[in-house]
Amino acid sequence: MTATTDPIAPVLGRIPSGVFILTTRHADGRETGTLVSWVQQASFSPPMVTVAVNRKRYLTEWFTESSGVVLNLVGEQQKQFLKHFGAGFGPEEPAFDGMTVSRTPSGLPILTDAFGHLEGIVRSQLETGDHVIYAVEVVSAGSGPMFSESKPMVHIRKNGYNY
Repeated sequence: MTATTDPIAPVLGRIPSGVFILTTRHADGRETGTLVSWVQQASFSPPMVTVAVNRKRYLTEWFTESSGVVLNLVGEQQKQFLKHFGAGFGPEEPAFDGMTVSRTPSGLPILTDAFGHLEGIVRSQLETGDHVIYAVEVVSAGSGPMFSESKPMVHIRKNGYNY
């Protein structure tokens, strides 16, 4: 059975997900951002989210317990973030050229124009299929300039076997 004839694919693809730009910094000072959509709140106390990252991405080599990350929420009108981050960046490429960036107190990059952001610390990880799921404790948050007037972007796929 192929992904186009498998009855699981269209139903799995209709699970809605948000759209986020995950930003982080390697221990050696390199920084990057990548488009992620499999994010879910996982705990009230402490506040935590899970983030799934394809195991082929170099970020899986950057993350350890206690790594800091920022989840930048993308608003429904902010397609410029999809265009900029959609193709991805290599570990040596400057991911934030042309973007307005501010910093968390720990120095992590925040996309200033994003819908909002959650700063967090990786607390654990789970190896699953072709992705690694990171449990991230949220330690701070902020809203962007469009937070009150807009809604977050929601992504629905036609096929649950690919992005």
